[in-house]
Amino acid sequence: MTILLKAADVAVHAGGRRFAGPVSLTLQGGRPLTILGQTGSGKTLLAQAVIGTLPQGLSATGQVTVDGRCHDLSCPAELRALWGRVLGILPQEPWLSLDPLMRARDQIAEGHALVRGMGRTQARAAAERDLEQLGLRDAGDRRPDQLSGGMAQRVAFAAARTGGRIVIADEPTKGLDAARRDDVAQLLLSEVQKGGALLTITHDLALARALGGDLMVVREGQVVEEGPAARALSQPRHDYTRQLIAADPSSWPPARPRPVKGAPLVECRGITMTRGGRRLYSDLHLVVHPGEILGLLGPSGCGKSTLGDVALGLVRPDAGQIRRATGIAPCRFQKIYQDPPSAFPRHVRLGQALDDLVRLHRLDGGRIPLLLDRMRLSPVLLSRRPSEVSGGELQRLALLRVLLLDPVFLFADEPTSRLDLITQAEVTRLLVETARDTGMGLLLVSHDRDLIDASADRCLMLDVTRPSMAPAARLAS
Repeated sequence: MTILLKAADVAVHAGGRRFAGPVSLTLQGGRPLTILGQTGSGKTLLAQAVIGTLPQGLSATGQVTVDGRCHDLSCPAELRALWGRVLGILPQEPWLSLDPLMRARDQIAEGHALVRGMGRTQARAAAERDLEQLGLRDAGDRRPDQLSGGMAQRVAFAAARTGGRIVIADEPTKGLDAARRDDVAQLLLSEVQKGGALLTITHDLALARALGGDLMVVREGQVVEEGPAARALSQPRHDYTRQLIAADPSSWPPARPRPVKGAPLVECRGITMTRGGRRLYSDLHLVVHPGEILGLLGPSGCGKSTLGDVALGLVRPDAGQIRRATGIAPCRFQKIYQDPPSAFPRHVRLGQALDDLVRLHRLDGGRIPLLLDRMRLSPVLLSRRPSEVSGGELQRLALLRVLLLDPVFLFADEPTSRLDLITQAEVTRLLVETARDTGMGLLLVSHDRDLIDASADRCLMLDVTRPSMAPAARLAS
């Protein structure tokens, strides 16, 4: 196989401290390489170092050889010249790679035209085919703000894969249901089958299995296991790899639904909602009582996030009534956003954002260290800006900030989609325990049926045909 990219002794530093590495890796044409690891393990930092996209304040050492030319990682400008020409990059947050004013079809067609040299008509037709393959036939004329998180992720992926023979994909399937995850895996592999190279960073075991090829497992910035993916995932040699596999939600015990107590915290009756000219649901009912956990399942783009926003009064439905418990401060009806960058001011340090919340609502700031410890977050993170921490760390900080407000109702929109399996289990357990101990009503959105089965009292399944309600432990196929 042809070696398209070779990285040697890659390490990430800041202020004399090493955060990841040294690690060496090779990308071969026709064989994918996947980096698997816990949130905050350094897997994304290593990939960012290789392609020259490290956040401000971090620096890299080592060398990367692309097409026979060696680049020193201490000079990332050399690597940036390869972006969109040799290196196609899909960052962890799709909103960071999409033009907010450009329609989906045009963003993909631009790559086909500028990178692959297609004419305008040919590029547009290729973009239409990409959208069709990803189940986005009707999304071509929409801007990013008119797409769900999962749809935006797929558009960003389609645009990135036009950018060169070497694709670097950071968590390309987060927030996607199983069917869409498999679609993305097949598209990634289609590039490999054409002789391209693929480096994927993920905590999704199913994706790692589907991609095959080679696997590197990273813990605290170091590679603890590597080799063929099939062998590493079926016969792991390191305890950490075994822990990751054992933490999959399919291994969790099923939830034990509890009897409903007290008047509803949120009640939605007869909800009808249309988005982008498409009817999402009609005459839908949703009720959440104190201490109750209601799971919300359904494919990407079916309106799960929209329904949660309707329950909070953030979006007005076409028809229907919403009632929320009276006599409770509005700030105690809260939401965890699907994309954590939406939850924090971009240029404000995270500690300052939490201090501002404590001061504004006269909260107990002494709970912050306790919650940091509960979520296994280092206090050092509070000195950084949102762009300087991992997506999983930022998601847990968003949850911490919400919990400071002692919510009576929480709409958690894919709260663990950016977390590895071990951290996902811990955060889910925290949400469930908070609901049970404080009487908080929890509307929990996920694409993972096993997670909902093990966490929720009841489940509302949204489908393109007809929403249905069932006990979480007895979901219909």
